[in-house]
Amino acid sequence: MRESCNSWMRGWRNSAVVGAVALGAGMVVAFAAPALKITLAGGSVGGAWSTMGTAIGETIRLEAPGSSFTYEPGVDAANVQLVSNGKVQLGITHAQMALRGIKGAEPFKQKTTDIKAIALLDPQAAVQILVAKDSKIQSLAQIKKDKLPVRLAFNKRGTMMAVVGEEVFKAAGITAADIAAWGGRIDYVDYNTGLAQLKNGQSDLVLNMLAFPSAQVNGVARDLPLRLLGLDPAVVDTLSADVGTKPVTIPAGTYPFAAEAVNTVTGMVVLVASDKMPDADAAAIVDGMLKHYDYLEKAYPPFSRMGSKALPDVAPLTLHPGAAKAYKAAGLLK
Repeated sequence: MRESCNSWMRGWRNSAVVGAVALGAGMVVAFAAPALKITLAGGSVGGAWSTMGTAIGETIRLEAPGSSFTYEPGVDAANVQLVSNGKVQLGITHAQMALRGIKGAEPFKQKTTDIKAIALLDPQAAVQILVAKDSKIQSLAQIKKDKLPVRLAFNKRGTMMAVVGEEVFKAAGITAADIAAWGGRIDYVDYNTGLAQLKNGQSDLVLNMLAFPSAQVNGVARDLPLRLLGLDPAVVDTLSADVGTKPVTIPAGTYPFAAEAVNTVTGMVVLVASDKMPDADAAAIVDGMLKHYDYLEKAYPPFSRMGSKALPDVAPLTLHPGAAKAYKAAGLLK
């Protein structure tokens, strides 16, 4: 009888150990993020989007050990198309450009209706127009009035920055044909190249959309005294109606060379994926960004100004279902 009882106790203990191990393994499966294979298309190497993209990749690795992450340089519209075609899993773009893709508006040739947002990356991608401090250019209205032969540097074709550059001048009553007729030109180049051209006297005006203050702008300002040009209220209203931007003011003193506030417009930078991405993958990406937001802040300081609570604020886009579930679990969405 005693032997039988001892045998039963040994069996119970063994079963309990096995059960505990199984439960522990089950808990690991339930809470550990799956290893992901992610390629993210961002912006030019050395730019703000490159910094954001590589930082997001690191949060994915931290949250889902064993994941592989690749960053690819890209441009706005192409990033949306690559995500829609399944060539990359994630893309950085302006919300306004993604919306153009969903609608099938230029520069898109067909609709990209499968695009969903994962996170807001920058709520203030403000139009910033730079000229040298000693430039004769005082405003866009003056360029039109005096038919100045301006050499403009916009961002690469296919970017929202280039689209907005064209729309800004269009709203001011200036066309590309006008610029050419007055002896000027438009160069479609990456932002660093445009700033270098301004510094070297090869361009008269550089226009881009980015957070403020910009380290790139401050870097050039150390060697070349600069001025920021603002937008007239009528231009701001036209852009808001036609492009979907919002009015914003760059406060006085944002840059050492800008003692007065400057009125302009802003877009939003977002991280997008296809609705074909599994919900678990989208949730893991969001979890990584939320749990390691301190890393994002160190890598890209504007994240500090935005705060993690703003990550799900992706309107006018729709959140990926998996991303929405992760934000709800974190208490950031109802």
